Amino acid sequence: MNHAKWRQIAVGMVVPATVIALWQAVAQLGWVNPQVLPAPLAVVEKWVAYLLPLAPYSEGSWLAWAVSGELIVDSIGSMYRVAAGFLIGAALALPLGLAMGASEGVYAWFNPLVQLLRPIPPIAYIPLAILWFGLGNPPAVFLIALGAFFPVLMNTIAGVRHVDGIYLRAARNLGAGRRTMFLRVILPAAVPYILSGVRIGIGTAFIVVIVSEMIAVNNGLGFRILEAREYFWSDKIMAGMITIGMLGLAIDIGMNRLNNYLLRWHRGLEN
Repeated sequence: MNHAKWRQIAVGMVVPATVIALWQAVAQLGWVNPQVLPAPLAVVEKWVAYLLPLAPYSEGSWLAWAVSGELIVDSIGSMYRVAAGFLIGAALALPLGLAMGASEGVYAWFNPLVQLLRPIPPIAYIPLAILWFGLGNPPAVFLIALGAFFPVLMNTIAGVRHVDGIYLRAARNLGAGRRTMFLRVILPAAVPYILSGVRIGIGTAFIVVIVSEMIAVNNGLGFRILEAREYFWSDKIMAGMITIGMLGLAIDIGMNRLNNYLLRWHRGLEN
């Protein structure tokens, strides 16, 4: 990692570090009730306790014991639901978006229904999801898939419909057929839009999973935050929120690097 990258990271840490320092000072001076706003050190202490196994190691697999802490189990549960729901939503949205973008007829058939359903937030489906699927993972995965579906769909449609006409005319002049035109011109040109939709869809899925876990699931980060609220464990609430932020940041960084790798040709970086 070069000097400029380290400098960028250091600059980015200035504001968070300042906020945490002010937060700690306010808590130490007793300006706020610690049950309402616990000190950062108290939150870190609770986060570590939330991370560590509840029972001491006795026998059996050490690895299984090491990952038996509530935080790890809840994070795995939440990430499983995000992955399952997003994959289902994206797998449905991508072919439909390609078809709607490439065909005026398909667009005319499906667009009214899409525009009718798109403004409805996924959380509005919670009563129906519980009625249809009961409790547990199925309603949560359904809601996450719904949240991921529309960002991927709309960006895919936009990507296909906004391909530069110069590319299309050049391909036609070279004798490209419809199949070649779609696979070699339209689809590659739409990839930046599709990846943007994927990035937004994953973010939406991560938001929806927390809400769904507060309603329909008995584990996960959302469930644990709701449980902590019932017992007024504000430090555990904030520890869960910090975990959500860390996971979200890691996913976003991963998606950004994947986008940069897949779009090297788009930026003129490919040999």
